[in-house]
Amino acid sequence: MIYFDSAATSWPKPVEVLQAVEYCLKFVGANPGRAGHRMAVEAGRIVDEARELLAVLFNIRNPDRIVFTLNATEALNLAIKGLLKAGDHVITSSMEHNSVTRPLHVLQGKGVEVTKVPCDGEGFIRVKDIEAAIKPNTAAVIITHASNVTGTMMPVTEIGQLCKRKGLYFIVDAAQTAGVFELDVRFMGIHLLAFPGHKGLYGPPGTGGLYIAEGLELQPLKEGGTGSNSELPGQPDVLPERYESGTLNSAGIAGLAAGLKFIRREGMERIRRHELELTRRFLEGVEGIKGITVYGPKDLHNRAPVVSFSMKGKKAALVGAVLDQKYNIACRAGLHCAPDAHRTLGTLEQKLVRFSFSYFNNEREVDYSLNALRELDATAPEKLAAGYGKSCGC
Repeated sequence: MIYFDSAATSWPKPVEVLQAVEYCLKFVGANPGRAGHRMAVEAGRIVDEARELLAVLFNIRNPDRIVFTLNATEALNLAIKGLLKAGDHVITSSMEHNSVTRPLHVLQGKGVEVTKVPCDGEGFIRVKDIEAAIKPNTAAVIITHASNVTGTMMPVTEIGQLCKRKGLYFIVDAAQTAGVFELDVRFMGIHLLAFPGHKGLYGPPGTGGLYIAEGLELQPLKEGGTGSNSELPGQPDVLPERYESGTLNSAGIAGLAAGLKFIRREGMERIRRHELELTRRFLEGVEGIKGITVYGPKDLHNRAPVVSFSMKGKKAALVGAVLDQKYNIACRAGLHCAPDAHRTLGTLEQKLVRFSFSYFNNEREVDYSLNALRELDATAPEKLAAGYGKSCGC
C-alpha cells in the first residue's frame, strides 16, 4: 500500500512508537497519578516526559500548561467552548476544519457572534481583513496554521502580533503542522494551541493536546476524577488536572513521547524538507497532466505537504476508489471535513482528491502515483466507473 493520507493520520509509525505502546501495556499498565505503587509512578513518569517533550517542541515554559486530549478536535472544543461566552465576538477564516466551524455553530445559538473572513482562491487570508473585522466585543481570533485541503500556510506570526496589539486571545489549530513546521507559542503570540498526537507527531490515535497560556482559565468540558484534590466538590484549579478528568491514555501518550523523540533525533527541518521535496516533485509532475486541476498555492514556501486536485469529467469519489482498488494508493476523496474551505475554492459540489505526504514516503511512490494519474486521465469516465465502488465522500 502506498499511503498518501497522513493529513488524516500518519502511517506507518516509527518502530519505537510501537515498542513504547507495547512496553506500557505489558509492564506499566496502571493509572498515572492515581496511586503510589511503582506501576502508577512509572505511568506518571511517562506522561510527564511527554509533556516536557511537547513543551520543548512548542517553546512552552511550564509543561503543566499542556493538557492531554483525545485529539485536536477535543482540544479545539475545550479552547472554543471553554473561552467564549454569550456576547463575545470571534473572528475565524473561511478555510477552517469542522473542528472549528461546528463548535462555533453551536455557540452562535448561545449568543456568540462569529465572523468568517473570506480567503482568496488559494486559501490565503489577509491580516488586514482580520483587522477590519475586529469589533468592540471581539474576544478572540481562531485560525488554522495550514489548511487540511490546500496545505495553505496562514500568516500565524503576523496574526499573533495583531492580536497582541488589540488585546485579543489567539487560538491556533496546528493539526497539519505540529511536528513538521516550527511552532513557538511565545514568539507567535499564541494563547491556545490545539494539536493532534496522531499526525505529524507520530503518536497513536487517541492522542492530542491543548496548550493554555499562563493566566488563562477555561471552563472545563468535563468534570470527574483527577487523582488529586479529591476532597473538593468541584474541579481543582491546578493544571493540568483541571482539564484532565478520568484515566489518561497512558499507552497512547507513551507512543506519543516516542514519536517526539523520533522527531528530535531525525530533525524537524530534515522531515519538513523531505516532505516538501515530495510535494514539489508531485506538483511538477502533475503539471503535465491536462485533465488535472490542482488547488492551493503554487509556491512551496506557503504550502504544507498537502495537495488536493480534481480530474476533469471524473468524480472525486470514483478517482479515490480506483486509486485504492486498482493502484493500491490510499488517499482521501471528498470534502475532508472542511466544507467552508470547499466553498471558498468553489469545489463543494465536485469535491476533491487529496494526497498528503509523510517522512516515510519516497520519490518512487510519487512517480508511481503520477503514472497512475496519467492513465486515469486518459481513461473515459464511463469506462473508469465500470467495476469500481465508491470511496468515502466525507
